[in-house]
Amino acid sequence: MAISTDCLTIKSMPSEFQFITEWHITAPLDAVYETITHCLDWPAWWKGVVNVEKLAPGNADGVGSVHRFTWQGRIPYRFTFAMRVTGVAPLTFLEGCADGEVTGTGRWDFSRENEITIVRYHWRVHTNRRWMNVIAPVAAPVLQWNHHQVMRQGAEGMARWLNAELKTFRASAALVKTE
Repeated sequence: MAISTDCLTIKSMPSEFQFITEWHITAPLDAVYETITHCLDWPAWWKGVVNVEKLAPGNADGVGSVHRFTWQGRIPYRFTFAMRVTGVAPLTFLEGCADGEVTGTGRWDFSRENEITIVRYHWRVHTNRRWMNVIAPVAAPVLQWNHHQVMRQGAEGMARWLNAELKTFRASAALVKTE
């Protein structure tokens, strides 16, 4: 599954992070999809989300909408970025471009198999904070662990929010050297 690269006008940076996270949850597909698309509610159920602000509305499907997210993981730093929705196929995927302290693309994919909703998130970003770029080559495992913890908090929070069971949580990451 390819992620759009039309918004990756990225300044020269030393590293790129690529994450894939997968949640298997016993909630109905439409409930999971609605919970993700209603991102203004995320701080109520997703511990790592500090704040979400709507900056632009977009069309009826949400394409063109822009939200500013502030996140905090288990290690004590916060970061903020705006996410512009660039593609939507209801109940199938939601895709966007991030710009701010991270720049890149994110894509939520949704499917259903054997009474389980599968949520897969692809996150391909460059960090724009100087200190993160400086330490990334040696601290990548800690930064990746922090991302996985935030995503686990999301999976567990969604399960509680929807009165469902989180069956599986998987996460992978890579620090990719760029020229």
